[in-house]
Amino acid sequence: MNKDARIAVTGGRSLAHNTAWNLAGQILPLLAAVFAIPILIEGMGVERFGVFMLAWVVLGYFSLFDLGLGRALTKLVAEKLGQGQHEHVAPLTWTALCLMGGLGVLGALVVLAASGWMLQFGLGNALPSLQAEAADALLLLALSIPVVLLTTGLRGLLEAHHRFDLVNLVRIPLGVLNFVAPVAVLPFSNQLDVMVALLLGLRLVMGLAFALLCLRIAPALRRPAGISGAYARPMLRFGGWMTVTNVVGPLMVFGDRFAIGALLGAAAVAYYATPHEVITKLLFIPAAVVATLFPAFAAALASERRRAAELFHRGTRWVLLSIFPLALLAVVFAEDGLRLWISAEFALHGALVLKWLAAGVFLNSVAQIPFAFVQAAGKPDWTAKLHLAELPFYFLCLWLFMQHWGLAGAAAAWALRAAVDTAALTWMSLRIEPAMLAAIRRDALIVAACLLLLLPGAALEDAAVEAFFVGGILLVFVGFAWRCLLTQQERAYLCRKLVRPV
Repeated sequence: MNKDARIAVTGGRSLAHNTAWNLAGQILPLLAAVFAIPILIEGMGVERFGVFMLAWVVLGYFSLFDLGLGRALTKLVAEKLGQGQHEHVAPLTWTALCLMGGLGVLGALVVLAASGWMLQFGLGNALPSLQAEAADALLLLALSIPVVLLTTGLRGLLEAHHRFDLVNLVRIPLGVLNFVAPVAVLPFSNQLDVMVALLLGLRLVMGLAFALLCLRIAPALRRPAGISGAYARPMLRFGGWMTVTNVVGPLMVFGDRFAIGALLGAAAVAYYATPHEVITKLLFIPAAVVATLFPAFAAALASERRRAAELFHRGTRWVLLSIFPLALLAVVFAEDGLRLWISAEFALHGALVLKWLAAGVFLNSVAQIPFAFVQAAGKPDWTAKLHLAELPFYFLCLWLFMQHWGLAGAAAAWALRAAVDTAALTWMSLRIEPAMLAAIRRDALIVAACLLLLLPGAALEDAAVEAFFVGGILLVFVGFAWRCLLTQQERAYLCRKLVRPV
C-alpha cells in the first residue's frame, strides 16, 4: 500500500464514513430489539424468554474463547498493509483461523462437559419441560462456538482492510433478524431450542458472508495454508494479554452490582443497575469510533507515526463532540428523567447515581481512544497489567465509599476508576509517542473544562433553570466545537451537507 493509499484509508472523511457505518451497525439492531422484545416476552413467557436472553448473552461471550486472536489478526494485518507487505496477509490469516478453529473445538468440548452442571446451577428450579428445551439449546450453543470464533476472525480481516461498509452490510440485516426472526417464528413455535437454532443459523449465514467477502478482498486466501510458528507466536502473545483485559474489564464494569447486593440489598441493586444500564449504552458511540481507529492506528504506527498522533487527536475530538452534550443532559435532567420514565421513588434513589455515572461514562468514553492506541502499538500487556492493578483498589474504594455514601458512593467509585483509567492510559500513550504531548495537553484542558461544567448542572433543581443552563452551555459548546474542535475540512464538509438540496 503506497503512501497515498494509506492516507486515503486513514483520512478524516474515510474515518468518518467508517464510523457512521459502525454506528448504524449498533443502532439499527437496537431499534429492532425495542420492537421485538415485548412481543417475545408475551409469546414465549417470562421464564422461557429469560433463558433465551441468557442464550443471547452466552452466544456473544463465546468470543472470549478466541483468546484475543481476532483483535490480534486485525492489528497484525493492518500493520502489514500499512507497510505495503501484502504477501504476509494470507499466511497471517490462515494461522489465525486455524488457531481459532482449534480453540473453538476445545471450547465446545468444555461447554459440553460442563453442560450438566450449568443446567443444574442455572435452571435447577425451572419446569422439567423447560430444562429439556434448555439442554437441547445448550448443545446447539456448544456446537456453534467454532462458527462464532471463525466469524470473529473473518470480521477482523475485513476491519484490517478498513472495509467497515462490508462488515456492516452483513451485520445490520442479520443483527436486525436476530430479533425480528424469532418474532416471525412465534406463530409456529415458541420452543427455546427452535429459537436458539434460528440464532445459530443466522450466525452461520454471517460467517459464510464474511468468508466470501474475505476471498474477494484477499484472493490469496484461496490457497489454503496451515499454522506458521513465526506468525502464531506474536499473535498468541498479543491475544493472551487481550484475554486478561477482556476478563478483568467486565469485572470492574459489572462487579459493583454484586457488592451492592451484598452490602445494601437487592432493592439497591435495582436503583443502581437501571441508571447504569441506560447511561452505559452511550459507550456504543466511542466503541464505533474505536473500531474504526484501531486498524488505522496499527497501520500508521507501523509506517507513519506522525499520522498516528493526528488520528489520536481526531478520535478524542470526535468523542468529546458526541458524548459531552449527552452527558450534560443526563446530569442536569437525571431526576426529572427517572421520575417521568419510572417513578418518583426511583428518581429519589437513583438520580445522584445517574449523575455520577454520567460523569464516569464521559471519562470512560475519552479513555477508549488511548486504550485502542496502546493496544494498536503492540502493548496489550500494559492495559492488562493496569486493569489487574486497578481491580483490588477499585473494590476497596467501592466498599469504603458505599460504607459512607451508600449507592451514590458506589457510583462515585465507578467514576473515580474511570478517571484513573483515563489518566493512566493517556500517560501510556505519551510513552509510546511523546510527540503527542502538546495535543494531549489541549485535549486534557477541554476534558477538565467539560467536567467543571457538569458540576453546577448536577446541583440544579428548578426545571426552568435547568433548561436555561443546558441551552446556554450547549450553545457555547457548539460555537467552541465549530471553531476549535472541527478542522477546516470538516467544517466545509458539514456545510456542504447542510446546504445540499433535498
